[in-house]
Amino acid sequence: MARLSELVAYADHLLAVENFTDYCPNGLQVQGRPEVKTLIGGVTACQALLDAAVGYRADAVLVHHGYFWKGEDPRITGMKRRRLATLLRHDLSLLAYHLPLDAHPELGNNAQLGRVLGLTVTGTADGNSRTPGLVMLGEPASPLPADTFAALIAARLGRKPLHVAGDDRPIRRLAWCTGGAQSYIELALSAGVDAFLTGEASEQTVHFARENGLHFFAAGHHATERYGVRALGGQLAQRLSLNFVFVDIDNPV
Repeated sequence: MARLSELVAYADHLLAVENFTDYCPNGLQVQGRPEVKTLIGGVTACQALLDAAVGYRADAVLVHHGYFWKGEDPRITGMKRRRLATLLRHDLSLLAYHLPLDAHPELGNNAQLGRVLGLTVTGTADGNSRTPGLVMLGEPASPLPADTFAALIAARLGRKPLHVAGDDRPIRRLAWCTGGAQSYIELALSAGVDAFLTGEASEQTVHFARENGLHFFAAGHHATERYGVRALGGQLAQRLSLNFVFVDIDNPV
């Protein structure tokens, strides 16, 4: 068991949240009871995850996608009211870490995805100071035909990726960034890689990959971001003597 304040302070420091300019507040978003024994983790603080936390009699919920995004309607109505009502009614805390969890060199979504796919990290392709270390660079154990790499993604993530073939060259070096990071494909190209992997695709992404001879893989926003919360929750549980349970709420996107 740990005090909520201790849990938040440790997670904030571990992920260096002060180094990021993000689209939402990182750290404690909704304050619940002051002591935490059971922590539930998930990708998104959806109603199904909150209901699962109530079922586990949890004290806090840890997610990658929390609330209070820039530009959203600030009114507490409908879905937002129901979610917040669940948290407040059951005295549940909500902790959310977005870009800091993507970028952490060991526990982050990108680092963990690389580990799941058996990739060796060789560096990062830094685009700007707002997203330090967000796009990872690396390589497979040996050069892989693009179709073989697509099959590897499907086997490890349980989801067949969208593959846009840039040309017929094998993959020796690649860049990746989980979630909705398809706009980083230009940064990936400038890093001189053979392929770029992310979660989602936009219409223009397909043309960019084809016309620049770059393999592009979209393996699912949710599917690529299941691993950071698992790793972070495990670290918090070990450090602070908590019970941690990861609940994977299915999402096909």
